[in-house]
Amino acid sequence: PEVVNGRTHKATVVDLSPWVEYEFRVVASNSVGIGEPSRPSAVLKTKAAVPVVAPTNVSGGGGSRSELVITWEPVPEELQNGEGFGYIVMFRPLGSTTWTKAVVASVEASKYVYRNESIRPLSPFEVKVGVYNNEGEGTLSPISIVYSGEDEPQRAPAGASALSVSAAEVEVSWQPIAWNRHTGRVLGYEVRQL
Repeated sequence: PEVVNGRTHKATVVDLSPWVEYEFRVVASNSVGIGEPSRPSAVLKTKAAVPVVAPTNVSGGGGSRSELVITWEPVPEELQNGEGFGYIVMFRPLGSTTWTKAVVASVEASKYVYRNESIRPLSPFEVKVGVYNNEGEGTLSPISIVYSGEDEPQRAPAGASALSVSAAEVEVSWQPIAWNRHTGRVLGYEVRQL
């Protein structure tokens, strides 16, 4: 707070964080210098307020077939602004107008998994994550695009051929599988000997 004149015996401290414990000291000053601080006041907790900080790093993806996995960075305790803190997860298929809303009532949560057999593999979803506490709903994160889980590849590589290199080695080659929503991302191939 600003310095107050010597005839004033009270001051208002502003810009404090909601739902945080504080203690205060007072020091006297004059033209010679600053004296010793008073003993600390009793601990005082500010009143709760609606949270104003949304989760960061909202992303996700992966998971199993028919799953939408949404992740975020949890909000630190000093920014939760009150008791009853939790997360509001909202998502919709890209191009849809209707949001699905889920409540995650855990302070430590950083992940939500939505399971539904109607979700097609690698479908894009618009996702946002917000916060709430006993005082009400707070801020939502910006929209992120998250893809649903993949299915195993539905196509086999084409054009497999083998060429004898030596008495103990055979070189096997094939045409790679092109990426699309139905094949998913091919992370590797397995060569089997029959």
